[in-house]
Amino acid sequence: MADPQNPSAEDSLIARYFKPLATDPGAFGLVDDAAVLSSSGDDIVVTTDAVVEGVHYLATDPPDTIARKALRVNLSDLAAKGAAPAGFVLTLALRGKEDSWLRPFADALGEDSRNFACPLLGGDTVSTPGPQMISITAFGRVPKGRMVGRTGARPGDRILVTGTIGDAALGLDVLTGGAAAGALASESQAKEMLVSRYRVPLPRNVLAQAVRDHATAALDVSDGLAGDLTKLCAASGVSARVDVANLPLSAAASGLVAGNVVCVETLLAGGDDYEVLCTVPPAQSDALIAAGQAAGVAVTAIGTIVAGRERPRFLDGQGHELTLKRLSYSHF
Repeated sequence: MADPQNPSAEDSLIARYFKPLATDPGAFGLVDDAAVLSSSGDDIVVTTDAVVEGVHYLATDPPDTIARKALRVNLSDLAAKGAAPAGFVLTLALRGKEDSWLRPFADALGEDSRNFACPLLGGDTVSTPGPQMISITAFGRVPKGRMVGRTGARPGDRILVTGTIGDAALGLDVLTGGAAAGALASESQAKEMLVSRYRVPLPRNVLAQAVRDHATAALDVSDGLAGDLTKLCAASGVSARVDVANLPLSAAASGLVAGNVVCVETLLAGGDDYEVLCTVPPAQSDALIAAGQAAGVAVTAIGTIVAGRERPRFLDGQGHELTLKRLSYSHF
């Protein structure tokens, strides 16, 4: 620990921007190098994700959106596990310490931590000559033995997904001047919506309890629905049939597909959706859909879990199988 009477530049940075976010008593006001998280008799769910400049966000993205994305991708994992947020630790690798970047970053991170009841517990700040990186480890609570994993899907379960799929991939395409940008050149509202879905995910934490109560298996769609469903099926030892015609798409995405600007594969494999993908027994699927309606979150049935260990099949409106060249985004 640094001498409190002679604080380093790092200590001053932490005290100025992040100490106000450490509202949980177990964070000790960030004066210690560890924190205490009370379990309250629940199981503690732990998840971690990093966002890296040039990989998960663009260097030109506003710092407030970067902060929100860094926290929300972890909150999305907790939602899919049926867990309520409890707190997070933050590691920042920064090229500099300019107030013009750090102030909006810290303010947005603080606002989200309050809105999602997920206070800062501690972390680390380092300098880097390379791309900036923000790594968050989030903690959540579930009643003992109730975390929703990937291994419980069974033949006959319905496959449900929240929100819409593919918007984030299209938002990145807009930002990088791709085909979607050209096709939507005169549609500023559609472009803004897609860019927002890429920059600021919408984690479905309001449905965490419903997922916990009804789902047999779940994960969040981070690398692409096709690839993430394949992972869930492999973990559960099952396969799946997905009716692509039922895939929930925004009006902007539907228009781009109808105009042959993008193909469905782009939406299925694009990633960054951060929606909950889960399997639910048929008798309980309506209850989860209704919970989504009550919370203002669309929940759509897109297919069925079937016996077998082959890759999930994606069928078009005529029942013909689509051949997907790519299932998901891969870092390597």
